[in-house]
Amino acid sequence: MANLFNRVFRFSSVFKIGSLISYGALILCYLSPFIHPKTLSILPFFGLMYPVLLGIHIAWLLIWSLARSKWAIYTLIVLGLGGKMHFRSLAFSSHVPAESSGLKVLTYNVRLFDLFNPSFKDAVKHRNQIFAYIRRTNPEVLCLQEYYRQDKPTDFEVVDSLFSIMGNRNYHERSAHKRSTRQNYGIAMFSKHPIIAKGDVMFESQGNGDFNYCIYSDIVKNQDTFRVYNVHLQSIRLHTDPNIEQGSSEESLGNKRVIKNVFLKLRLAYLKRAEQARRVVEHIKTSPYPVIVCGDFNDTPMSYTYNQFNRFLKDAFRQTSSGIGSTYIGRLPAGRIDYLFFSPNLSTSGFQIQGEELSDHRALVCTFSRVK
Repeated sequence: MANLFNRVFRFSSVFKIGSLISYGALILCYLSPFIHPKTLSILPFFGLMYPVLLGIHIAWLLIWSLARSKWAIYTLIVLGLGGKMHFRSLAFSSHVPAESSGLKVLTYNVRLFDLFNPSFKDAVKHRNQIFAYIRRTNPEVLCLQEYYRQDKPTDFEVVDSLFSIMGNRNYHERSAHKRSTRQNYGIAMFSKHPIIAKGDVMFESQGNGDFNYCIYSDIVKNQDTFRVYNVHLQSIRLHTDPNIEQGSSEESLGNKRVIKNVFLKLRLAYLKRAEQARRVVEHIKTSPYPVIVCGDFNDTPMSYTYNQFNRFLKDAFRQTSSGIGSTYIGRLPAGRIDYLFFSPNLSTSGFQIQGEELSDHRALVCTFSRVK
């Protein structure tokens, strides 16, 4: 009997210690959107782990509830501390308004239109599928990240096709130009309506190999003017390592070096995105018009970056959609990292997340109208 008691006690103690550790991790996750990554560099990693931590806590809640233990109450309390933050990743809109006559915006990270597919034939096929999707969706403003075009002559034509789809040449681009191949990599915005002003938001933390930018355009539809921002915040770039000597491979460095390298890249990207977000937010606050901010933020809803925009803008997904809204479909389970934010004096309708998998991101579409 004594042995049985000791086994049960040890079993219970392990579960309690595990619960305490996960409680602390989830609380740190709650703090991550509010504390600058430079202050405590480990916090963003807890924010990134939010879906896993939430799943662990739901499992603890079930286990402790079945055991009829007071630890179920402790688990509920920790979950409750998150409050409305849980609804950053989950949307429960009971009513999705019909699409209005406002400004229809499509934002899409097109992954260079699959330019580097080993099969040029497949690259052209996927590029044309993206064009077909844009044509069917029929946006009035098209914002593209990881945009690519080659100066003429070219075998991989892009810009003229997009002009044809949009019906005019109202266009704004920021890109890095590779002179030897006449190639351009960056972001672009196309509009079916007049662009009366346009510009860039400059980032200080711009590496030589970074193609992350922010552009904006003042677009007039009927009597309304909107300022639309197209944002591509700092990428992680896991496939490169500036600290590895040329000719070596990550496999030869050992797992510890690889893990350390990934950690350092993530930490650097969090710091750069925080600074870039600050720059964009400062610029947004000077806008004389209602703003729409769209693009690839490379960060989850439980991040410091997301929170900088969420403090004074609305998230279109949370306003007019339901579910988890995952937008990234690459190798890493990053979830929702592409967004459409908008000014409180605008309303939204017709929000959609692309169903087709034509890139490693899904496109977002929404219509924005002035609140009368």
